[in-house]
Amino acid sequence: MSGQILVTGGAGFIGSNIVAALSDRGDDVVVCDWLESGDKWKNLAKHVISDFVDPDNLMEWLEKNGSSVKAVIHMGAISATTETDGDLILNRNFRPTRALWDWATKHQKSFIYASSAATYGDGEQGFEDDQSEDALAELAPLNLYGWSKHSFDKFVARLEKSGGKTPAQWAGLKFFNVYGPNEYHKGNMKSVIAQSYPKIAAGDPVILFKSHNPKYEDGGQLRDFVYVKDCVKVILWLLDNATVSGLFNLGTGQARSFKDLADATFMAANKENQISYIDTPVSIRDKYQYFTEAKMQKLRDAGYGGNFYSLEDGIAEYVKDYLAKDDPYR
Repeated sequence: MSGQILVTGGAGFIGSNIVAALSDRGDDVVVCDWLESGDKWKNLAKHVISDFVDPDNLMEWLEKNGSSVKAVIHMGAISATTETDGDLILNRNFRPTRALWDWATKHQKSFIYASSAATYGDGEQGFEDDQSEDALAELAPLNLYGWSKHSFDKFVARLEKSGGKTPAQWAGLKFFNVYGPNEYHKGNMKSVIAQSYPKIAAGDPVILFKSHNPKYEDGGQLRDFVYVKDCVKVILWLLDNATVSGLFNLGTGQARSFKDLADATFMAANKENQISYIDTPVSIRDKYQYFTEAKMQKLRDAGYGGNFYSLEDGIAEYVKDYLAKDDPYR
């Protein structure tokens, strides 16, 4: 099916990697995002884009141009887990997602949106991507960002349970800890890899949080770290398999420690390991996740057969092909 693919948040981290892959394969891509005054434009500089849309004018643009759009990939959101302005989170995360869902339903388009592993809260309920209303009701996100994503997942579950109309295809993706090129504008929300590499290259130690949980040693906190290129491959597969809908985890299925991550970054940079530990800030200590690991069987059962980068291979490519280059952009 020909037509344009609209990527919201298309100048951001995951969004710009999606734009890169779509442009590389010859798709007609429209980007909706704010570029502001920083370097986010560099995330898009190497790619062919047919139109740019201001987020404030998105629904108006869709009313005029929506007939040419075949799919919406909605990555636009405030992704900072430290954001405390609830009204801002609702106005930037929940409400635009709901408006785009309604538009995609009305016009029967494909709609792929970003959920988050933050919806799982402290992980006590596990990490099964069960999209039923009862299962989602058991989850308790620890921050506003996770709550905003969880709220939309629950809206979809209630709609499905009641037999309401949905887009022609829909997929919510619970992203775990994503790293890779084009995250440089994210400040202290960048991956530990991106924050640590300049220190490693300069011969300085990597700084990690101490553990405040007796079950985990310092640096032993575990995350499911997933390379952004793997996330993009899943999204392209969904676009090419329009009969697949649902709420899916998007990680690797294997938790690794922050020490493993630091070790792999030192190895990729060909530097000797130096790690220092500091206390986890009190402001986030009671909201800190010590373990995340995506259950990936549901995506496999839906037909996805792609392989995922190991942590070592993903970091090696990220460092050597991007972070160590004069031009680190994809």
